[in-house]
Amino acid sequence: MDFPIHKTKTAGVTQRFNLNDPADRRVYFDAKCGEAIAKIRKHLSDQTFVGYLIGKKNSGKGTYSKLFMEAVGAEHIGHVAVGDIVRDIHDSLANPARKQELSDFLNKNYRGFHTVEETFDLIEGRSQEKLISSELIVALLKYEISRRPRQAVFIDGFPRGLDQISYALHLRDLIGYRNDPDFLVFISLPHAIIDERIKYRVICPICKTPRNTRLLATKEVGYDAEQKEFYLKCNATGCNGARMVPKEGDRLGIEPIRARLEVDGQIFDRLLELQGLPKVYLRNALPADRALEYVDDYEITPAYAYEINESTGQITVKEEPWVVKDDEGVPSYSLLPPAVVVSFIRQVAEVLE
Repeated sequence: MDFPIHKTKTAGVTQRFNLNDPADRRVYFDAKCGEAIAKIRKHLSDQTFVGYLIGKKNSGKGTYSKLFMEAVGAEHIGHVAVGDIVRDIHDSLANPARKQELSDFLNKNYRGFHTVEETFDLIEGRSQEKLISSELIVALLKYEISRRPRQAVFIDGFPRGLDQISYALHLRDLIGYRNDPDFLVFISLPHAIIDERIKYRVICPICKTPRNTRLLATKEVGYDAEQKEFYLKCNATGCNGARMVPKEGDRLGIEPIRARLEVDGQIFDRLLELQGLPKVYLRNALPADRALEYVDDYEITPAYAYEINESTGQITVKEEPWVVKDDEGVPSYSLLPPAVVVSFIRQVAEVLE
């Protein structure tokens, strides 16, 4: 499916915003979609919603939902990631009180083919979802949501397999929500973007903050003369400019997760055919020759390149639009996350009307 292009250019908005600055982002969201934000806040004053985030691994599901929460207000919205739930519960089983709380909940709410003790064995086996049944995943989702104040939720990582689609269709009822809206949020982006996000990803060894040498540079850049490569220095207070390093295997890019992406794609395509449930379409990339018809130039993801003056050691950072080929081979620009979230907010407001 060729996803629709949603225009973020807004009549009367001529200010340029720094989308990496939280204060500037607040003004940006109000300027670009303030009316839609007000509609969503009004809905959340006495109702909820369930949004299913559907996209391939590293498509930005967590980033977009958290920016949505930042713009609209996080007090009435939660982001629930299935993988995080399983990891958190695995850790909490070491706490006798938490283990008893979960045991009591599962005895009342889990319907499946394992005893409660067997489900604990599955969780503690560190195999995570691969060995955990769909019935147990649903029960764990219900448990996580029951521990929060009543709020709207974005569910990330469910359905994870084709066999879980039928559960997702009725999840709102299974977790005991009122007759409030639920909808699917499809996130489309080319494989080339996922590949470069992974290949150039680095993290601070101290604070674990992620960055990207090609797509998200820090204020200070260093040069390793022996390796003949540039590196980023962490901006965070207390890290003292620590050298940011790649995760093991990241330089392989997309290859280690290609099979996972294929399954994600099958789920994505299957759910696109689903009838009776509203759909929100988020598009990360636009054809480069048409992008500025729809978005402002500062909403386009820049790419960074580095040069060093051998005699002075001074490093120059160059910034230019990041051009990638989409899955059909069309040269495209990637949008910065806040620009995608403008479309996200506007469409959700329409769904909730």
